[in-house]
Amino acid sequence: MTPTFLSRRALVGATLTAALLGGVAAPAAMAATPTTAYSSTTSTTSAVPPLDTAALRAAISDLDHPQATAAQLRVGGKAGSWYGTAGVANRETGAPIRQDDTFRAGSITKMFVAAAVLQLSAEGKVNLDKPIQDYLPNLLPKSYAPIKISQLLDHTSGLPSEDIPKSKQKNTPEEILAHRYDQWTPKEIVATLPDAPMKFTPGTKQEYRGMNYVLSAMLLEKVTGKPYGKVIGDRILRPLGLHHTSFPGNDPKLHGPHVHGYLAMSDGTLKDATEYDQSEAWGEGEVISTTGDLNRFITALFTPGKVLPKATLNKMFEMPAPEVRMVDGTPARYSKGLQTVTVNGVTLWGKTGERYGYNSAVVATRDLQRTAVYSWTPTHRDNSQMQMALRIANAVTKPTGASGSAAR
Repeated sequence: MTPTFLSRRALVGATLTAALLGGVAAPAAMAATPTTAYSSTTSTTSAVPPLDTAALRAAISDLDHPQATAAQLRVGGKAGSWYGTAGVANRETGAPIRQDDTFRAGSITKMFVAAAVLQLSAEGKVNLDKPIQDYLPNLLPKSYAPIKISQLLDHTSGLPSEDIPKSKQKNTPEEILAHRYDQWTPKEIVATLPDAPMKFTPGTKQEYRGMNYVLSAMLLEKVTGKPYGKVIGDRILRPLGLHHTSFPGNDPKLHGPHVHGYLAMSDGTLKDATEYDQSEAWGEGEVISTTGDLNRFITALFTPGKVLPKATLNKMFEMPAPEVRMVDGTPARYSKGLQTVTVNGVTLWGKTGERYGYNSAVVATRDLQRTAVYSWTPTHRDNSQMQMALRIANAVTKPTGASGSAAR
């Protein structure tokens, strides 16, 4: 059985990703949760229903199933917009959530990293078909097969599972907070990869792995000679006016107005987990942002010529060959920096994110008829988080008054 609180770079985030954007039906224990029909697709257009504001508010208002202290949802796009909140930004002061409050957006970091790598490829500075070992020699074990940059970006690298030192493992909420100030360097993160057989030949299967983006961020630094956060700042954040988005490095604090995240301890009491050194996540999950900034980012990203030239943007949406499937046999669901799914007939592309005390996502139809960004603060790091994700997915995509049905 998977432990309630998983160790660093473990499966909870990937499980949540699969639930929202990959076709995994909710467990029987969550039968009260609205269900949704999912299927993978590469369609470029989506007919979106009118906004059901009552459904949107209901989706985020239940902070007991699962337990959470706050939630916010921003829906935008050409077909209409809505913004709502529930709960409080700070349990101690009772402060309400404000639109510019920042939060930890976790693996949404990967969208920024992928966009920057693709920019460099469009400029001829990175060859997506060239192995990462050519750019970063003597970093990975020599026994590993060559891994193309494109295979890092779409999670078809075949890297083996990391071997985390026992002194760094976190299997309880108490251990998570005890390690909140641990600092990691990128090389220390990569050093957790064992000199062991690869899981599969690169390019033949797909498995979501944060390590792919640690290596991709290191690639950005090697090619540009700058910290990867500065590369993204220069190329994406400042040009797009994303003034509330940042890459904190070893700074454990959220500065300025922000939403606090909390974790339930083994005895049920809640502890503030906002302060946390994100160097353990680095290029795979350290970004701090707001719903407004993330909406602005995905809107610009999906607009040809804004962030990426049209031909390069098309590459970002390219899925692996049909024969390439997830390691569990389900269809591939990741392109270069994005995930895709069809929910209630609406095709969405984007990324989920999860850090201790925080869960988020930014998605959009490719034609930008609908965008959606949510952030909420779950107190338990377990599969119960799927309940909120499924409610929001339904509310954003279902026709007014309709109810989805999950394919089992």
